[in-house]
Amino acid sequence: MLSIVQTISLIGLDGTLVQVQADVGSGLPNFDIVGLPNTTVKESKERIKSAIKNSKIELSSKKILINLAPADTKKEGSGFDLPIAIGILIAIDYIKKIDIKNTVFMGELSLDGKINKITGILPMCIEAKKLGIKTVIIPKENEKEASVVEGLTIIATESLEELIAFLNKKISIPKTKFITQEILKNNVDENIDFSDVKGQEDVKRALEIATAGGHNCLLTGSPGAGKTMLARRIPTILPDMTFEEALEVTKIHSVAGNIETEEGLITKRPFRTPHHTISTTSMVGGGRIPKPRRNKSSTLWSIIFR
Repeated sequence: MLSIVQTISLIGLDGTLVQVQADVGSGLPNFDIVGLPNTTVKESKERIKSAIKNSKIELSSKKILINLAPADTKKEGSGFDLPIAIGILIAIDYIKKIDIKNTVFMGELSLDGKINKITGILPMCIEAKKLGIKTVIIPKENEKEASVVEGLTIIATESLEELIAFLNKKISIPKTKFITQEILKNNVDENIDFSDVKGQEDVKRALEIATAGGHNCLLTGSPGAGKTMLARRIPTILPDMTFEEALEVTKIHSVAGNIETEEGLITKRPFRTPHHTISTTSMVGGGRIPKPRRNKSSTLWSIIFR
């Protein structure tokens, strides 16, 4: 029997729709996945078989073929575990006929059937909304991250067994609530402030100009002169992020896997203060470390502490 389940795959920072086509029939026992899967996706076969078995489901010897369409797009990541497992269970009629045309499944399976967190949930959910998908089924640990996308019905589950019971209408799972833009109001570290700095008026003025113009800034001076102290306070004079900017920043953190479970949206502007030993060469285009200078025609500001 053939079944089709939808999921979202990542290409860079953007998501793309993938059909998981599962064909389960008689023949020599076998489990193949085609459609340009990478090693992580190929290895999902063992995770899926163990997760199904440990969810109290007997998967008798069958010939299983999974096609990930479109077949000419490379598939990466462990997020295919859940849609493949659901496709198999629909194909063997363990999950009864359900309407999942406007639903996508995303999640990694552990051997005991637990649905684990995956990276890139936010851009996947954003793409699902663009495609007109109504419902996304995701790991419980990704719930906060997905809840910043308005207009989706988000079902966050902890295990394959729980999800099967939900799809068979034996239990209900509360829908995730949308996180409003109110959380953007708490995006500044109130423990530090630019007004804490006494003196160094020229440096503060230069930092204000560099910040306003979006320029890079190189601080040079002896240890203890106040370089790090001033740099850490630059975010306190930056404007608040808009909701769209916060989404863009969170997408990058999501793909990199840097979002904590309790965080839904990155509300503080990303700010880095690398040491000059790793930043000087990249900022000026290579070569030796130049003599500190202030060049009005350059985007690099060099500020000397005296």
